[in-house]
Amino acid sequence: MKPIAVSMFVVAFLALCSPALADIPGREWKDPVTGMEFVWVQKGCYQMGDTFSDRESEEKPVHEVCLDGFWLGKFPVTQKQWTQVMGANPSKTPKGDDYPVDSVTWQESKAFVARLNVQSKGDARFRLPTEAEWEYACRSGGKAEMFAGGNKLDPLGWYAENSGGGPHPVGMKAPNGLGLYDMSGNVFQWTEDMFEKTAYAHHARNNPLHTAGWGRVARGGYWGGGVSCARCSFRCYMSDRCKAASTGLRLVRVP
Repeated sequence: MKPIAVSMFVVAFLALCSPALADIPGREWKDPVTGMEFVWVQKGCYQMGDTFSDRESEEKPVHEVCLDGFWLGKFPVTQKQWTQVMGANPSKTPKGDDYPVDSVTWQESKAFVARLNVQSKGDARFRLPTEAEWEYACRSGGKAEMFAGGNKLDPLGWYAENSGGGPHPVGMKAPNGLGLYDMSGNVFQWTEDMFEKTAYAHHARNNPLHTAGWGRVARGGYWGGGVSCARCSFRCYMSDRCKAASTGLRLVRVP
C-alpha cells in the first residue's frame, strides 16, 4: 500500500492548530496581509548575556533564562511592509521595497503593531520581541554564538566595514541557524524592554520582560556601527522617541 502524500499546506495548518506539531524548529508561517514571513523558535533555556568576555557591565550577570516557543520575523520589517500598513515610508535614503524600514521611533513601532493587529486576518496578532527572546533567537536558539550564526561577522551582517555607508535589502547575508536574517547588522531592532544597566540582576527566570528604567533597548547593530554593537548580547539604549536612520524593527507573531 502506497503512503499518502500530505501537502506542505496541510502540514503547516496542522502545526498551527496543534501545539505538539507547532513546537518543531524551522517551521514557517506567512502573514497574508503584509507577506511577512515568520520562523518558529522552539522553547528552551539558555545563558543570557555576554558569555565571551568582559564587555559592557549592562550585559552582566550572565544568567539562565527559559522561554516559551514563539514565532519571530524571518527578516526585519521592510519599507514595503511598513507602507502597506501605515500608508507612508519614513525611511531615509536609500529607499526600496526590500530595504529594512528605518527612522522609526519605538512609539511609531508600537503604532505599526497596533494597526497591523487591526488589519490582520484570522487570529494572528503581533508584538515586539522581548530582549530575552531576541537574544535567544539571534544565537540560533541560545547557542554560544557571538553574532547571529557564528563568530565572524562579515558573512553574516552589514556593518561599518562592509556596508559602504548605508543599509542593504534584507536577506543578502547568510542566515543564522534558525533561518533568521539580518539579526547582526543592517538596522537596530526595537524590543519591548525598558533599558536599565542592572536589568539582568532583576530578571525572572521564565520569559523575562524588564519594565523599569528609561528609554528602550534596541538590538542587533547597524550598517554604520562597529563589530561590537552587532554582537548578539549587545544592549543599545535609545529614547523611545529616537528617530534614527539606524533603527527599524522585527516582530513576534503571538502563537
